[in-house]
Amino acid sequence: MYTAIKFINDKILWGPPMLILILSTGICLAVATRAAIFKNFRTVMKYTLGTLIPNKKKREKNKASDSGTISPFQAASTALAATVGTGNIIGVATAIQLGGPGAIFWMWISALLGMVIKFSEVTLSVAYRKKNESGEFVGGPMYYITDGIGKKWLAILFCIFGCISSFGIGSSVQSNSLSGCLHDAFGINVSVTGAVTAVLAAMVLIGGIKRISKVAEILVPFMSLFYILGALAVLFINLDKIPAAFSDIFHDAFTGTAASGGFLGSSMLYAMRIGTSRGIFTNEAGLGSAPIAHASASTDHPARQGLWGAFEVFFDTIIMCTITALVIITSGLWKLPDAIAPNAAARISFDISIPGSGYIVTVGMVLFAFATIIAWYYYGEKCAEFLMGRKIIILYQIVYIFSIFLGATVDITTVWETADLFNGLMALPNLAALLLLTPEIKKISVDFFKNPDKIRK
Repeated sequence: MYTAIKFINDKILWGPPMLILILSTGICLAVATRAAIFKNFRTVMKYTLGTLIPNKKKREKNKASDSGTISPFQAASTALAATVGTGNIIGVATAIQLGGPGAIFWMWISALLGMVIKFSEVTLSVAYRKKNESGEFVGGPMYYITDGIGKKWLAILFCIFGCISSFGIGSSVQSNSLSGCLHDAFGINVSVTGAVTAVLAAMVLIGGIKRISKVAEILVPFMSLFYILGALAVLFINLDKIPAAFSDIFHDAFTGTAASGGFLGSSMLYAMRIGTSRGIFTNEAGLGSAPIAHASASTDHPARQGLWGAFEVFFDTIIMCTITALVIITSGLWKLPDAIAPNAAARISFDISIPGSGYIVTVGMVLFAFATIIAWYYYGEKCAEFLMGRKIIILYQIVYIFSIFLGATVDITTVWETADLFNGLMALPNLAALLLLTPEIKKISVDFFKNPDKIRK
């Protein structure tokens, strides 16, 4: 079973066919929207980071015209909690070790197209959202697939894949990474970690999207800032090596990397494949998961929340992944005679420059994993709710919380591959809907960018 799943993942779902489909979708959407995200990048920053600057008049004006369950930043934080995670550390290390420094360039390219894709799917999610029995806004691919293209059976498939994925990439895989980090660093028993993590997660999850978003609103900025400052301290020590690191990234992106030390070398095409796949995997653009969180946001226009989706990819891949990549490349670790396992590469890279600083990675991994657990719970819950209604939520909570404990205490090699499988399957209905709804995306985008400063009631 494991061999079959791995073959499907490597050759199809996360191989060239899927990569071509996602990148082609990004190009089509970029053309349809006239590259609005890039031409109006200052607007993207203004209505994302710019809104976090204290401004009482702006807050009161927005509050009077907005409608939603949570704030735009809380929605973005919840989505970032799911995407800013182990992929920013282990995923980057894997990309460099397999594809060389040039893989990072292709990770950037995938992120640029990913910004367009996530802007589009978040915009559609808000445009087609509804209120559930509890009076909360709900949305996501299942709603714009059903109401936008009239294919409810496809929406049902998306939700089935989403539910299954939540138990893999959302709970068990993350709790396994978390317990492994704490065991390796401090010798903490994995069962203890699993039990504590399950209890802490339960305390957050039973509060629904409002509590999840409030925790994410605090946790995401803290864990991101903690990791970024630690990484910048390391890069300051290696300041003289940074120009050479960028030179390696750009040079090797088009020439490949020759074998050196423990690195076996790679061609340009292989670097392109590895970098693109790792980029997509870490920012989740095209999977359809993040739009579920963004649908709850208070906003006066679907595209305004879509800007947060674009920013999410920019922050996750262009900023966070680049910082990790520079730490690893400037350390020289990736080309040492003995290859280092990806899950330890970033930690050791920190330690090489500042002894003891590897604990920054350990703490970061723990926080990232816990954030992903609570965010992916919400994705799975909304998928379950779409399939069976609110009555299923309590049962889903119980199973999800139990899977957190179980994942921390057992070998989940097969679960990793299964999670990748259903993540890939989630993307197929979502990408089909994005392509079919491209005219709608274009219409909403053009309407918004004509006058993004206007508050629409």
